[in-house]
Amino acid sequence: MRYPKIREVGEAVVSLFSPAYTTKFPKKPHTPSENYRGKPVVDNEHCVGCETCTNVCPSGVIKFTDNKEKKIRKIERNYGLCIFCGQCQEHCITGKGIKLSDTIYDLATFNRKELIETQEKELLICQSCGAVITTKEHMVYLHKKLGSIAYSSILNLNILNEKLKLAQQKDVQVEVVDGLKRKDMFNIICPNCLRKVLVKIFD
Repeated sequence: MRYPKIREVGEAVVSLFSPAYTTKFPKKPHTPSENYRGKPVVDNEHCVGCETCTNVCPSGVIKFTDNKEKKIRKIERNYGLCIFCGQCQEHCITGKGIKLSDTIYDLATFNRKELIETQEKELLICQSCGAVITTKEHMVYLHKKLGSIAYSSILNLNILNEKLKLAQQKDVQVEVVDGLKRKDMFNIICPNCLRKVLVKIFD
C-alpha cells in the first residue's frame, strides 16, 4: 500500500506546480474557440416578426403574443431556456434577423427576468373578419423578395399604396352586412376573406 500513496503524493505535487488547465474566468475574460455558439442576438431592422423562429425553437425560448386592438405583435425571448442550437439563425427567412454571437456567452444572473428580452412589430389585421394576417414588415419583405410578381396580390398593392400615398386609405373596421362584395377585395383582407370574394365573383 506504500507505493500507491507515494505515487499519489507525486501527482499532487506535480498538479500543485502545474499551470491551471481551465481559464481564469470571470477574473479574466475568456476567449471562446472558433464557431462558438453564444447568445442569439436580434437585429430588429432585419427581423420581420414572421414566427419562423418560434416554430423551429425546440426549447420554447421564443413566444409571440398578438394584440389585435393595438395592432401589435409582442415577441418575447427567454434566453434562460436557450440551448444555443442555432435553429433560429439557420431558419431565419431574411438570413439577418438573428445571429448567434461569438462574444456574448456569460448569461449567469441571480434574476432570471434579466434574461428575457421583448420586441414589438406592427400587425396587419383583416378589415373584414379581424383575423391577424401577419406583420407589416413581413409583407414588405415578401414584396421586395417577389419583385414585380408581388403586384398580383391586392394586399401587396395596399402596402405599396401606403408607401407611395397614391390613394387615401381608411384604417377602419369594415362592417359586412350582407356578405363580402367585389369592392371589398381592395381592402386589407385576409386570404380566407379574399377567397370568399373571388368565389362569389366567379360563381
